Amino acid sequence: MRLLPLFPLNLVAFPGEKLNLHIFEPRYRELVRDCFTEGLTFGITPFLDNAVQELGTEMRLLSVEKTHAGGEMDIRTEAVGIFRVQKFYRQAPGKLYAAGQVEPIVQDDVADSALRQRIAGQVRQLYEALGLRKLLLQLDPEFKIFDVAHHIGLSTEQEYQLLGTTAEQERQDMVYEHLTRLLPAVLEAERLKERVRLNGHFKNLQPPTF
Repeated sequence: MRLLPLFPLNLVAFPGEKLNLHIFEPRYRELVRDCFTEGLTFGITPFLDNAVQELGTEMRLLSVEKTHAGGEMDIRTEAVGIFRVQKFYRQAPGKLYAAGQVEPIVQDDVADSALRQRIAGQVRQLYEALGLRKLLLQLDPEFKIFDVAHHIGLSTEQEYQLLGTTAEQERQDMVYEHLTRLLPAVLEAERLKERVRLNGHFKNLQPPTF
């Protein structure tokens, strides 16, 4: 285990994700300065149900894009791994920000290629129904579940559950089941919107033959 600075937020970050943050609280400005000057990483721990959760994502500071006159900062970060907090400290020794004794969680990244193709088809249907074709064009043929998890209608609680699943095939099963439930409702909603748009327009309809 090691001591890692922690930044609790009401979000889930997935490995490989690039995350831009606006830092304004003094304790987290101190955290960013320490990461910048000492080459430290920090952890984002989801704050759910009024509590800091035990799973988190280790983040690497990529750059400080801007420091504002009042000391606020705009930073770019990248998620590099998942950890479990064994002991939480509201303040790291001599610091304003929180910290935790953490241990890494090993991931099994072996995917089911056939299931990935089925999920890709579901994602394609969802993106097209919602008018998100630009995102569809960015989907890598060898995508991992973490690559699409923020774009398929999961709640923060569901994303946290996904974060705690250590095998890619289990994550695939979870997402496949989620999309199987979600897609019919989304497609029906899109059909309803189309009927509403057509209401009141002149319609060129072919009468039935009888």
